Amino acid sequence: MARAIWSGALNFGLVTVPVELYSATEDHTIHFRQFQRGTSDRIRYRRVNERTGEEVPYDEIVKGYDLGGDEYVIVEPEELEQIAPGRSRTIDIDAFVDLDEIDPIYFQKTYWLAPAKEEFGRAYSLLIEAMDKTNRAGLARFVMRGKEYIAAVRAGDGVLVLNTLLFPEDIRVPQKEISKLPAPGNVKEKEVDMAVSLIESMAEEWDPDDYHDEYTERVKQLIEDKRAGRTVTPEEAPPEATKVVDLFQALQQSVERSAKGRKKDKGTGKAGAEAKSSGGRSGKRKEAEPDLSELSKSELDKMARELDIKGRSKMSRADLEQAIRGASPRTTRKRAS
Repeated sequence: MARAIWSGALNFGLVTVPVELYSATEDHTIHFRQFQRGTSDRIRYRRVNERTGEEVPYDEIVKGYDLGGDEYVIVEPEELEQIAPGRSRTIDIDAFVDLDEIDPIYFQKTYWLAPAKEEFGRAYSLLIEAMDKTNRAGLARFVMRGKEYIAAVRAGDGVLVLNTLLFPEDIRVPQKEISKLPAPGNVKEKEVDMAVSLIESMAEEWDPDDYHDEYTERVKQLIEDKRAGRTVTPEEAPPEATKVVDLFQALQQSVERSAKGRKKDKGTGKAGAEAKSSGGRSGKRKEAEPDLSELSKSELDKMARELDIKGRSKMSRADLEQAIRGASPRTTRKRAS
């Protein structure tokens, strides 16, 4: 079980609910050590005095703020502690805002809030129900580990979710940072209409299980291939940029291809339904099972979701293939169609 990283009280109006804070996310990135090429010698970093070349103990290190021109203001750790905000024990909701009004750029990190004890569950559930019905999030400030945060408390799936938010001064202005932004109004209306048609033709309902870190999976496969002495197959090069003169034509072809793909999917589904209604007796209507080894991981993910295979989001490509093969053959044929 996860351990709480903060505990205190959630206050809204005159209602106080003792809560505990848990991290809702984790880092699944593959981490590497550094070595000198051609050797098994590890590369390590040390805190070294750049003038003497000698390593400096951690307790002798102070902080310095760069004023420019090799001039610094030296600050002792104790001085920072003296002005740091105290360890907050409360999350005070000051106001409720429409959740859709918060620009996603402000969201920083996600946590779960849980009642500190079972006896506080009723008030906790009340806040979830009320915020879910109003689609509102509570804005609050709180202090954790010596740092002040602004947070949005919102209703999740049976749990209160706390998102730490960035402050306005943390957000850069794109027009000041990027010099290559095009001027507004430099596209043709028919191009916009065609782009809208393409977007609508590709519209689907959001399902997070459809999206996985495929690059990390390829890194794992790379490690396994090198460990086993297998040849590493490079990925295909990215497509070239669309030329401006071909933009409308490219959009139109994309819409047509998307429409054909959906029509083909519907036709395949109909054929599958006919094969099922005939009891699979007709050899002409019986669909051949797909060769799983030729499918991409995203295609295997989709097939596993349709088969309702549990734990698929954490499976590697090989695990997905094995799980699908282990499913009912009749179900596999039905879903694949």
